[in-house]
Amino acid sequence: MSKLQFDFEIIHKINESKEIRKEEILQLVKEVPKEIIFDTASNLRDKTKGRKVSFSKKAFFNIINLCRDTCSYCTYKAEPNDAKLSMMNLQTVKGLAKLAKKYNCTEALFVSGERPEQKYSEVKRWLKNEGFSSTSEYLIHCSEIVLNEGVFPHTNAGNLTKNEMKELQKSNVSMGMMLENSSPRLRETGMPHADAPSKEPKVRLNILKNAGELKIPMTTGILVGIGENMEECIQSILDIKQIHEKYGNIQEIILQNFHPKSETLMYNHRTPEENYFKMVVALCRILMPDANIQIPPNLSPNNYQEFLATGINDWGGISPITSDYVNPEFSWPNIQNVEKKCNDLGFSFKARFPVYPEFIPLVNNELKQRISLIADEENYVEESYWK
Repeated sequence: MSKLQFDFEIIHKINESKEIRKEEILQLVKEVPKEIIFDTASNLRDKTKGRKVSFSKKAFFNIINLCRDTCSYCTYKAEPNDAKLSMMNLQTVKGLAKLAKKYNCTEALFVSGERPEQKYSEVKRWLKNEGFSSTSEYLIHCSEIVLNEGVFPHTNAGNLTKNEMKELQKSNVSMGMMLENSSPRLRETGMPHADAPSKEPKVRLNILKNAGELKIPMTTGILVGIGENMEECIQSILDIKQIHEKYGNIQEIILQNFHPKSETLMYNHRTPEENYFKMVVALCRILMPDANIQIPPNLSPNNYQEFLATGINDWGGISPITSDYVNPEFSWPNIQNVEKKCNDLGFSFKARFPVYPEFIPLVNNELKQRISLIADEENYVEESYWK
């Protein structure tokens, strides 16, 4: 079979929304020019999502950044005596919620380390002084505080139990947990997740399944450039797809490009080559044509708009008032600048809630009622509210 014939047949199959096997995707990467793959992904996005790009106007609540795990690329994690240590008391949480409301943010992103009270006695004592026995219990209470201030919580706190998620579901319109990668190889000695038991792929996939059983709109995704290969990226996306096909609750896939950070074991590890990252993005769209796919614009500050040509339809959360505490060296872009770049490329620009419009039916009636107060006819945030 000639290369030209192969190009036509696989692209035709993709455009007809036929099921694509992993072997075919690997062959696609090997034999089809990247420009054709990018164009195919972009056209698929236009077909399934239209020329519309969304974002979430958020405030980042850095609840507790102590963590029982150690990932070899992470600088989010603090130690008890670090200057960057964050343990937000209830008064601080409420204060930031009021500020978020003042700026018409609609998302309160709650982030904490993985069960820090299991490793640090300081956290145990601090939680006890605040009146709580665990980080998850504290997050449940903080979610209620923020919701009552008029901002919608979205909790990303690692490997929560099914019961913890069920309680958070009452006040959180959506939740998040990055798969990062489903390859067990990345847990081996010398690999980035060797000292991070919570990153065990089977455990993370099981949490996504639990969220599916609870019908929680879930954000997940993969971290690109941490030592994985293309086949492992593809398999990770397929694993996410399998869960979504069974439960229908994966509302968003984040594709995040790794950046090396000083004072980490992976400081000398290079950021992924741009075409490799773009290929992962395009393949995600090809494998999951109807998915909401985002890249963080602050992690590709010089050319994030180029990823519109590889199939994305969302920028994730952008904050006008708080830093990206996971990647503090990368500032959020100005929202108006992002809008202009989208408009210049022929895309409309919409603010969404932490839950995507098509997943709002999964949330409880009280949360739906709160959403309806500031939603437009498509269940995005009313433009007069967020601008």
